[in-house]
Formats: sequence, structure tokens, C-alpha cells
Amino acid sequence: MVKLVALYRTPAEPPDLEHHLASNHIPLLREYPGLRKIEITRITQAPIGESSFSVMAEMYFDDRDAMDRALSSPQGKAVARDLMAFAPDLVTLFHGEVTLP
Repeated sequence: MVKLVALYRTPAEPPDLEHHLASNHIPLLREYPGLRKIEITRITQAPIGESSFSVMAEMYFDDRDAMDRALSSPQGKAVARDLMAFAPDLVTLFHGEVTLP
């Protein structure tokens, strides 16, 4: 299993980010073909000091090919367009393989 992770830095206007995520972006994410699970985490604090991040989204797929198909699909392109329209300077994206201990 692989997951795509989006970390959103805390913007100057945090309610605007959360509102857009809830009303626009997350519904688009749910349309990814092959998406197995999605988790959205509101980051509330760091162990020491304040976190520079406010939201983490984790999207799980069976494997890298399934993730690549989702990202290149029409739904994936709609997600990318929306992301670049509302948070291009706030988001860091990466993906990784989910492993067991």
C-alpha cells in the first residue's frame, strides 16, 4: 500500500483554508479512482513549540500504479487544479510506501 501525503502550512487566514478543504477540496479527493482510504488531520500542536503546519491529508492506494492512475485521471487533474488555485504556496506533497513494523 502507498499513501500520498499533503501537509498544509498554517496560512494567515486559517479558517479560509479549512473551509475550502471541507467544502471543495476533500469532496474532489474522494473522487480519486482507486482511493482506499483518506484521513484528514487537524494539527493542533507540536511536542515542543508551535507547528508550522495546520492540516495533513493522507490518501491511501493499493500500490504506486493505482496512485499514478488516480493522479493522472480526470478527477486527479481536477484535484491538482483546485490545489494550485487555493494553496500552491501552502502545501508540501510527498508519497511513500506503508510498511508494517
